[in-house]
Amino acid sequence: MSVDGDAAFERYVLPEVEVMLRVARSLTRNGADAEDLVQDSLIRAYKAIERFDGRHPRAWLLTILRNTHINRNRRRRPELLRDPDTQLERLVQSPEDDEAIRPDRFVDLEFDADVVAAFDSLGEPFRDVIELVDIDGLAYAEAAEVLGIPVGTVMSRLHRGRKKIREQLRRTGAAPTYDDLETGRQR
Repeated sequence: MSVDGDAAFERYVLPEVEVMLRVARSLTRNGADAEDLVQDSLIRAYKAIERFDGRHPRAWLLTILRNTHINRNRRRRPELLRDPDTQLERLVQSPEDDEAIRPDRFVDLEFDADVVAAFDSLGEPFRDVIELVDIDGLAYAEAAEVLGIPVGTVMSRLHRGRKKIREQLRRTGAAPTYDDLETGRQR
């Protein structure tokens, strides 16, 4: 790589490493796998930096990251999803400390499990947009570029995905209904 390529890498890529790590963690749900994914993506970006036009570096890098993740998953079988009930049982059977058996810890685990279940119940297009915008903090235009869709589609999927999550949480009792909000009643 030329000196110009090294400078471009430092200018466009290195400032985005933290964002890449956040996105990789949300994709892999594992710290070590996320670091490996980012490293593989950085190698690809380094090799391609001389062809990069300098526009939207975050979107360019996250596209590389997502494609690297897809390619890695094609080569190996994805992990089975962890069962939240198993986590709860493990905490009850062998609490690490007295804090582990606080009742509010179990409520938080249940709520977290409900949120994860609602998120996982979404179709992939909705999950992808919510992950990029709400979890990873990308702007609509950046998410649109990463996914290769118009900004309006990002906004629509984001609205519909959030609405589906709210509805799912209301059905499970994890979120208040409109009636509860109007009357001030809490569950």
